[in-house]
Parts: sequence; structure tokens; C-alpha cells
Amino acid sequence: MSKALFLDRDGTLIIDRVYLADPAGVELCPGVADSLRRVRSLGYKLFLFTNQSGIGRGLHTLDDTLRVNARMEEMLGLPRPGFDGVCIAPEAPGQPVVYRKPSPRFILEQITAHKLDPAQCWMVGDSAADLAAGLAAKINVAAVRTGKVDPQTLPEVAAGRVPVFENFAAFAATLTSP
Repeated sequence: MSKALFLDRDGTLIIDRVYLADPAGVELCPGVADSLRRVRSLGYKLFLFTNQSGIGRGLHTLDDTLRVNARMEEMLGLPRPGFDGVCIAPEAPGQPVVYRKPSPRFILEQITAHKLDPAQCWMVGDSAADLAAGLAAKINVAAVRTGKVDPQTLPEVAAGRVPVFENFAAFAATLTSP
């Protein structure tokens, strides 16, 4: 069985620019590109899992989001495809939830499709919804401080259920080969 990282985009991999629709606004968080190459070399599959409520709110389009993702992948410089799977959840709050975090649906689908070992999977993000999605999928969860929310204020962190890292690079440095 394989191991994997489920990664939030805004505030985890790139600087959160609320409702980012312009690829020119993409800025990687420090150390992300090198860290992703490192975890790939350790055998981790990579999955991008991003809520994009701006689509559901009519603030930007799916095509805008795809262009932003393409720019991010270009900047990351990973061999193509950069991610083994991508989930863009377009639902706005109040709309029926299909994939919007904290729903674990995407994670659970990928665990089955890729024969992943949940004990070797992580959801890494900067928000309560990111953490809740990973916990609901019964995988490991880590919070990063590079988003807009102080992770120490999140109930999952306060309860000691989720470790906190300065950034994705600090988290990735803790991963080792089997």
C-alpha cells in the first residue's frame, strides 16, 4: 500500500490571496518546491485538495482556478503530472456540499483508487476545514502557520490532536523513508 500527502493550496503551498484568479498572483510559500521534490523521492503520492468558493460565489471561474494551478505547478517544477490527483471544490458556503472541505470524500475516494494506506497518509493545511477533512477520513493531520489563521486557535490543535509546523517545509522535514 502507498503513502500520500493531501495538500491544501492557499495558505499551505502558496500565499493566500483571497479568491485568487490571476496566475500572476501566485507566490510559493518558502521551501515548498524543494520539500515537494523531497517527499516525492520518499515515495509519497501528492494530492491537491483546494476549496475554491470564489467559483460558487461567481467571483472567478473554474478556468481561472485551473490557470492559477498551472502557474503554481510550473513554479514548483515537479515532473508532470505534479499531483497524482486534484480536487477543486467549487461550492460556496450554503451550497450543497460535494467535495468542499471539511468533507472527506476526495480523500476517501483517492485512498480507495490508489490503494493508499491511511496510516501513511497526511492532510496538511492551514484551516479548521483542512484539519477536519483529514480527521474525518481517519488519516494523519498537520497544520501549518503560513495561512491566515493562527493554528493555535483551532480546537483540533488546542486539544493536542494535530501537530503545528511553521510551514510545509518544516512538516516535510519530519518525513522519512520507510
